[in-house]
Amino acid sequence: MSDPEFSREFLPAYGTAVPVSDHVQRITVNNPSPFTFHGTNSYIVGNRSVAVIDPGPEDDAHFQALMDALKGREVSHIFVSHTHRDHSPLAARLKDATGAIVVAEGPHRSARPLHADETNPFSESSDYAFAPDIAIGDNESISGDGWTLTALHTPGHTANHASFALDGTGIVFSADHVMAWATTIVAPPDGAMSDYMASLEKLLARDDRLFLPGHGGPVKDPSSFMRGLRTHRRMRERAVLERIKAGDRRIPDMVKVIYQSTDPRLHGAAALSVLAHLEDLLEKGRIQTDGPPSLSGHYFPT
Repeated sequence: MSDPEFSREFLPAYGTAVPVSDHVQRITVNNPSPFTFHGTNSYIVGNRSVAVIDPGPEDDAHFQALMDALKGREVSHIFVSHTHRDHSPLAARLKDATGAIVVAEGPHRSARPLHADETNPFSESSDYAFAPDIAIGDNESISGDGWTLTALHTPGHTANHASFALDGTGIVFSADHVMAWATTIVAPPDGAMSDYMASLEKLLARDDRLFLPGHGGPVKDPSSFMRGLRTHRRMRERAVLERIKAGDRRIPDMVKVIYQSTDPRLHGAAALSVLAHLEDLLEKGRIQTDGPPSLSGHYFPT
C-alpha cells in the first residue's frame, strides 16, 4: 500500500523558540511518544502582542520555556485546536499568568454517543476540564496586533478539532488534522472517518502554501500532501473491504494483515482506525454487522 511522502526530519530544540515563518515561532514540548512523534508543538504568533496556539500538556519545563519566550510581550489570546491532553491543559495556567482569552471550537465531546457497554479508549487522553472563553465558529476570525486567525473546523481526529489560518500568509496551523510525519489517528467514538475525510476536502478546496502541524515539521506542499492522504485513506478503506470479502470477520484479524509492517505498539490505534473505516462503510451500506459497530464486533459483506 502506497503512502504519502512523509517526512520525519525534525529537530525539536526543546525549550527554545524557533522561528518558522515571519512573526511565527515554535516551541516543542519534550513529550515524545509513538503518538506525539518528538513532542507537541506550541506556536507564538505576532510581535509585541501575540497569540499562543496549543500551549500543550501540563508541563513545568514547557510552561517556563513559553514564559521566557513571551517575556516583554503581551499575550492577548490562547488558541486551542482540540482537547487531547498533549494540546490543551496548559491553557489554564498560561491564562492565569497572562490574562489572555482562551479560544477554541468548544469543550471536549465525542463524535457519537457511546454504545451500550462501550468504553472510550481515549477517555484518559481527553481534557474534559477544558472550557474556552470564546467558542469560535467555523470561518470566524479573531484579530490581534498585526495578525488575524480564522478558525477552520476540521473534525475527524476529534469532534471539536479546529485548524487556524493566519490570514494573508497562506499558513494554516493544522494541529493533528494534517501532519508531515504520519497519518492522523481517527479513533471512535472521539473521532469519525466520515468527518475526517470531509475536513480533508474542506482544506483541499483552499489554496494554502504551508501547514504548521501539532507534531513534527511543516507540510510544505499541502495540496499535494493532502491528495496523498486522501488516496491513502481510500486504499485503507478498500483493504478493509477486501479483508471482509476474504472472510475476516473481526478487527484483530484485519489488523494483522493490513498493518503487518506497522510498529506493534501502534496496533491498538490501528484497530481503532479500522473501526472508524468500518463505521463509515456501515453508514454507506457497504457492509453489515451483528450489532452496534465495536472493536469486538463481527463484520460481513452486504
